[in-house]
Amino acid sequence: MLKETENNIRKMDKTKDEIIKFLAYDGKISVVCSSTTNLVEEARRIHDLSPVTTAALGRLLTITALIGCEMKNKTDKLTIQLKGNGPIGKMVSVSDNFPHVKACITNPTVDIPLNEFGKLDVGTAVGQQGFINVIKDIGLKEPYIGISPLTSGEIADDFANYFQTSEQKQTAVALGVLVDKNGVKASGGYIITPMPDATDEEISKIERAIFEAGAMSKMLDNNLSLKEIAQKITGDKNVKVIDASIQPIYECGCSKEKFADSLVTLGKKQLSELIEEDEKAEIQCQFCNKRYKFNKEELIEILKRIGEDK
Repeated sequence: MLKETENNIRKMDKTKDEIIKFLAYDGKISVVCSSTTNLVEEARRIHDLSPVTTAALGRLLTITALIGCEMKNKTDKLTIQLKGNGPIGKMVSVSDNFPHVKACITNPTVDIPLNEFGKLDVGTAVGQQGFINVIKDIGLKEPYIGISPLTSGEIADDFANYFQTSEQKQTAVALGVLVDKNGVKASGGYIITPMPDATDEEISKIERAIFEAGAMSKMLDNNLSLKEIAQKITGDKNVKVIDASIQPIYECGCSKEKFADSLVTLGKKQLSELIEEDEKAEIQCQFCNKRYKFNKEELIEILKRIGEDK
């Protein structure tokens, strides 16, 4: 049963981020499209990102939301680590199945020249050598871990390679972030996955349609709806909406209580030294930059929670 009717989709506020799942060619092609402009703009604001790091982290956040929304349970957790040999350093993104998404980056203010096409040079900023590490904690005894090398640093190509090498899935992945002087103008992405019964002719039609459609961020900037984009990138005017209820959000979820729990992990000796020497502690969250302060009395209460060292 569809979670959203065709009429409701047209009435949706286009300023809201969304993910919509479609089926094309009579159910033989899965298409998941997203608009993530607000999500990426929030990340840009929080981390004070430069234009090129906005594009890089925005692409990672978008693919994280697209993968995260495929998880089944509220307790499932997705963590993606992307580390290249470029000046950006390491990027980490985290999502649940909502998806609530958050991310951090080693060097948020990297600024490098535009590439030969006059565009943000994400590949150089990320680096062409490195790895993608995808960790899915879905309630099993051990989490699923998939690793694949970077192929270009452009992130979309790297994840298409990840899906093929680690999950044995043929996919087309597109991710785009359009940045201007005011911030994020448009951001989004899509994943297209043929089902086993997809024909070579249908796959060829999609390849041609993707080539003719152009950049995802430009289509969003031109105010195309996600359904119009799905039609354009598949060449199928009769794409079927499967789920239009998903709204990705940048949300950290940190709290003073959670950081108090992390202080417990320091152990009795280290926490006692902290109390004796500094009489206070301040922790900054790497995902939202909020600062949490603990005075001496609070640290002593946390120390009481620690049992005897093993």
